[in-house]
Amino acid sequence: GEHDAEIDERFSDRGALARGIDDFRPRQSQTDMARAVADAIVRRATLLAEAGTGTGKTFAYLVPALLWGGKVSVSTGT
Repeated sequence: GEHDAEIDERFSDRGALARGIDDFRPRQSQTDMARAVADAIVRRATLLAEAGTGTGKTFAYLVPALLWGGKVSVSTGT
């Protein structure tokens, strides 16, 4: 997607999250989800994503929403 390189950088072991959060560890599933969220925001599309425990869902949807979002609705089961 349009923001893949930016997502990859922010979620890398040298990115903003790693620099700002002591226990941050890059996870490919988290980066993949963040890419999908950013793409849905840019396309103004609906995204339904299901991800297991340990994926890092919170940052995966919040980072793109904060950077490129207008209106964003998030509903979680936990």
